[in-house]
Amino acid sequence: MKAIYRANRTRAKIHGTAERPRLTVHFSNQNVTAQIIDDDKKITLAYATTVGSKITGNKTEKAAAVGKMIAEKAKKVKITKVVFDRGSKLYAGRMSALAEAARKEGLEF
Repeated sequence: MKAIYRANRTRAKIHGTAERPRLTVHFSNQNVTAQIIDDDKKITLAYATTVGSKITGNKTEKAAAVGKMIAEKAKKVKITKVVFDRGSKLYAGRMSALAEAARKEGLEF
């Protein structure tokens, strides 16, 4: 239940627009997924995942690879600034690895 409350509290303050879309992250047991979403138009602008890819390593390394991929795809659709939506996850470990990798590629949040 705490995770649901934390996610609701986080998302109550975050809203993606055309100027600053929302970067949301999901971790499953084996894969990492990141999306850049425009909440006004309700569309996904960019998407990166480890599902079906040849990315190897532990989950933190996979998260960093997805952070790099999502930043590169964001550049292709001319997005430089995003709002980071961590959902119910704390900003530590895999979440921070993904965020730092995206920042190194030029994504601002």
